[in-house]
Amino acid sequence: MSEIFDLIESNTNPISPTPAAFASSNETPRLSFADLGLSEPILKAVAEKGYRYPTPVQEQSIPVILRGQDVLGCAQTGTGKTAGFILPMLDILANARARARMPRALILEPTRELALQVAENFVSYGKYVRLSHALIIGGESMAEQREALARGADVVIATPGRLLDIFERGGLLLTDVRILVIDEADRMLDMGFIPEVGRIVALLPRWRQTLLFSATMAPEIRKLADTFLENPKEIIVTPPASVASTIHEGLVLVAEQDKREALRRLIQSEDVQNALIFCNRKRDVDILSRSLVRHGFRAGALHGDMAQSARFATMEKFRSGEIRLLVCSDVAARGLDITGLSHVFNFDVPHHAEDYVHRIGRTGRAGREGRAFMLATPTERLAVEAIEALIGHSIPRISVPGLEPVTWVEPDSTKQRRSRGGTRHRETAKPQARKKVAREAQATKPQTRKAQDIVKPSRREHPPLAKAEPPVIGFGENIPAFMRVPARSKRGIGPFPSDLQRKESPQ
Repeated sequence: MSEIFDLIESNTNPISPTPAAFASSNETPRLSFADLGLSEPILKAVAEKGYRYPTPVQEQSIPVILRGQDVLGCAQTGTGKTAGFILPMLDILANARARARMPRALILEPTRELALQVAENFVSYGKYVRLSHALIIGGESMAEQREALARGADVVIATPGRLLDIFERGGLLLTDVRILVIDEADRMLDMGFIPEVGRIVALLPRWRQTLLFSATMAPEIRKLADTFLENPKEIIVTPPASVASTIHEGLVLVAEQDKREALRRLIQSEDVQNALIFCNRKRDVDILSRSLVRHGFRAGALHGDMAQSARFATMEKFRSGEIRLLVCSDVAARGLDITGLSHVFNFDVPHHAEDYVHRIGRTGRAGREGRAFMLATPTERLAVEAIEALIGHSIPRISVPGLEPVTWVEPDSTKQRRSRGGTRHRETAKPQARKKVAREAQATKPQTRKAQDIVKPSRREHPPLAKAEPPVIGFGENIPAFMRVPARSKRGIGPFPSDLQRKESPQ
């Protein structure tokens, strides 16, 4: 992962090597940002950020975007793709200004945190270009967002739901959008945002430039590309399947009930400056963070169900050092770039092997050393083996002092125990033996009369039916009032008041 970001070296060697220097060595000359066709204000901002050479995804995408062609990019978070589409976008939009409520570029992000980070990058890369932006995300004041749009925003960075909400309220027009960026399309698909993205695309001009980026190239992403893009240039950067040499790994095999204790002892034994702790489920994020706080650790939680203000406050506390441990889910932590992260703890073994590389890649960046530990239970052997097969080496096992050691449990042992139960023997027993057992059980059963013999007598025991009495018509003396049926009028319309007053005499 350290090869991804090329930071400016020390002040003793601030100048890039010349082509002659490359010719005298065996190294292949590397392109600079100036070689990609970016303007001088953009190059100045990039140099101040500390980047010297473009990453592979930037090297391939920036010239294509500057030519106005659609792009279908496959690259994971952390490969520099955000700068890959922001830098050329700034150059394309630099010579004009947006009108009120009519942005000229739209960037769609699946989460609020990613949208916020893209907005921060837009500000830092565009500090020498006079372009404005509006951040349209949930959990923030809609009135302030509508005011920002009314002032005129060249670029809108938004989550799909809030963008459609403001559009339906008349605060936004999308007829002037020239560039559309759909970032983290696979995550959009997982979170169910694709129908909303389709509604947004239908509101845009047909003649536009569309850039779609995804960490994976699943068949569903291909279908989206066929729907939204016109003859795109495919840019595929192979996701890193190996762990950086600056990351020291460790695997702790522990019983399920001892996982929290093992994590606490690991944190106490390690020199943890700040750490991300990953859980697979959001409810486990809350439970684990509260447990750490009860044991005296400065910890916070971050997941998708939290209010936006709480998420921002937690991130600010973590960046400032007020809290050292951030317990998070994959969705909430996707795209977060924490400078100088010392540790990553996988409290849960990730469901997908690629997520392991993605998680621990947050530490050990830019040549710094990092440490990553994963806690596994005895039943998760197959998941751990899948991760080790992906990264190409086994993760070193470590033990936590004071905890009882455990071993792997065979995944099919439960099934084998069930197959040795009594059910299998009953199914394979001989029919004669089964009949004999049934006869013996019937012989020992106490004899009781059948229910039908008690409840149902025979027909001959029934008493003869009584002779039916003729129906009583009119107001009989012995009939209750509520059962009395008045005689109908001879004309078929009654009863009339005169009929009700007259008492019929017997015939």
